[in-house]
Amino acid sequence: MIYRFANPAALLLLVFVAILAYWRLGRGAGRQGSLRYSDVSLLRRAGADRTAWRRHIPLALRLLALTLFIVAFARPQSASTSENVSTRGIDIVLALDISSSMLAEDLDPNRLEAVKEVAATFVAGRRNDRIGLVVFAGQAFTQAPLTIDHDAVDEVLSELEVGMVEDGTAIGLGLATALKRLEGSQATSKVIILLTDGRNNRGEIDPATAAQMAQALGVKVYTIGAGSRGTTRIPVDSPVLGRRYVTMKVDVDEPTLRKVAEVTGGRYFRATDRESLKSIYEEIDKLETTKIDVQSFTRYGELFHIPLVAGLVLLLLEIGLSQTALRRLP
Repeated sequence: MIYRFANPAALLLLVFVAILAYWRLGRGAGRQGSLRYSDVSLLRRAGADRTAWRRHIPLALRLLALTLFIVAFARPQSASTSENVSTRGIDIVLALDISSSMLAEDLDPNRLEAVKEVAATFVAGRRNDRIGLVVFAGQAFTQAPLTIDHDAVDEVLSELEVGMVEDGTAIGLGLATALKRLEGSQATSKVIILLTDGRNNRGEIDPATAAQMAQALGVKVYTIGAGSRGTTRIPVDSPVLGRRYVTMKVDVDEPTLRKVAEVTGGRYFRATDRESLKSIYEEIDKLETTKIDVQSFTRYGELFHIPLVAGLVLLLLEIGLSQTALRRLP
């Protein structure tokens, strides 16, 4: 709660109250009279000295009442503030490759786990946006439709595993499935973040065609190629030999991913390690900012009646006491 005075200049009158108090008290001290008594022992037993302060009560009440009247004239007010917040969110679909090559360990601990953790952080930071999730390998599936329930998206992300979808890399089909999630979107900005570590080798739709579809729908596509350069090792599980590691060549189709991003107005990024992957999602987060409109309102309530009523009560009390219990003889 905020308090203020609408007419603060009126508080300068309090100086005159202080001057008046000083003058009255000083005058009273200088005009003390005297009476001669043959015996003052009776007055002493009556405790006249202990009750002398009572004669100042009417003056104190009158000065306090005057102070309250001045405060009331200054118009004290209380202010309450409120805000109307409206957001123009972005609809974002994450399209993630979960083919077997995503088990490669050139990103710590492996490509898939690194992507899951970094993507979860990205989702948590987009509080005003709807997020959807599509996964693809040999086929593409929607794991989470567009939703503001980011906890649900995070839970689905944490459960992603290689082998959920038949193996392969259907980049075009994954992009087309993500576009399907955005087909009825009314958001001012629609974005797909597609991550893969290979090249298109499955699916009925090629990446170039899917990119043209995205362009026609006004969807911006950011593409990420995941994987170091050269070779890396990948675990292979065998029922006979158990887990062993094989060396494979990193084969990210950068020209195609770059073309898809350029056609749709997005950008292509290359993540060669976990830190670069994290930086990429942070950069995309900055590029796609959600517009938030905030309108502040302040309402003032008058409080002058409180000191005004209190001053009147004190003034009436002073008059009543002066005519009764504190009445002075002429």
